[in-house]
Amino acid sequence: MGYLGYEMVHFFEPSVPRARKDDLEVPDLCFLLADTLIIFDHQERKMFLIANAIIENNALEAYEKAKRKLDDLQEALSKPLYHPLFLRNPDCGHELPLAVNMTKEEYISMTEKMQEYIRAGDIFQVVPSQRWHTPCKKDPIDVYRALRLINPSPYMFCLKFKDFSLVGSSPEVHVRFDKRKVYVRPIAGTRPRGQNSPEEEAKIVEELINDPKEKAEHIMLVDLARNDIGRVCAFNSIIVKELMVIEKYSHVIHMVSSVEGIAREGISPFDVLEATFPAGTVTGAPKVRAMQIISQLEPTCRGPYAGIVGCLSFSGYLDSCIAIRTILIKNGYAYLQAGGGLVADSTPIGEYLESSNKAKAGMKALALVESFL
Repeated sequence: MGYLGYEMVHFFEPSVPRARKDDLEVPDLCFLLADTLIIFDHQERKMFLIANAIIENNALEAYEKAKRKLDDLQEALSKPLYHPLFLRNPDCGHELPLAVNMTKEEYISMTEKMQEYIRAGDIFQVVPSQRWHTPCKKDPIDVYRALRLINPSPYMFCLKFKDFSLVGSSPEVHVRFDKRKVYVRPIAGTRPRGQNSPEEEAKIVEELINDPKEKAEHIMLVDLARNDIGRVCAFNSIIVKELMVIEKYSHVIHMVSSVEGIAREGISPFDVLEATFPAGTVTGAPKVRAMQIISQLEPTCRGPYAGIVGCLSFSGYLDSCIAIRTILIKNGYAYLQAGGGLVADSTPIGEYLESSNKAKAGMKALALVESFL
């Protein structure tokens, strides 16, 4: 279990230069080999404890060691919990002291320069982003609990490493690989949720699914996803299972599609990751040129943002999400980054507002936790 940061693109694609400034100073890649696990089945309301017997020399010794770990885990679970924050009202009204890695004017100027590359024919689409940070001295698990309350999503995670933590609620699969089946689910097309009535929200959904720009951009990214998994899938096995369906989250509405294929014989989870990383929905198309432009124009490295968070089992099962709606907590600060797809007829101010809307759930979670002194 762990993450591949966006900056890993420089190993997969050497023609993409590193960002001009690495101010986060976290590893490009960090995975944990979990020797003990607690698995909770929410449907069956059952808990499973697992200790992996890592056999180095003596199999019986490894087995006995794993049994002792299970005993220790049972004992730890029988002890009282620490007193967590009692999170109830998500609308706490607490104001965060936010700083950003570029001003609104700088963000708009960056998107205008990117549009020059689009008009010149270098790319069709690119995904600029901006990053906010705020003081945060709370336990990452409390930030996770607040995010779970405010923005429940298909992928919820809290990864605590030695010097930093990653907390996220990602809505988007990066890639899933199980018994040769490859599955991706690109998201492209976003609107803020309706605030006043179901009728207002229905109008927003109708406008999104009938917007020619959004539809064209979405189809382009579905084609990019098909092309990516086509590198590892058998000929004629790729299908679009769902096309442009609507999914609603706490603060935004997304347009989503599902693409599946059957991997060729001998393909490993690492081959699948290499073929699909990073996702086109956080870079643009054509992917390599879009990444080069991002490295040239974004002022700081992306770090874990727009990479992946996922798990890989001993059996070869891979499940991963894109590291969006993800908060990095390090040295008393929380960092949150968001972006949006830019095409020829996008408005820079519209893209600025879209990235801000995507960051709202994370900001609200941090505000909720910080409101408890």
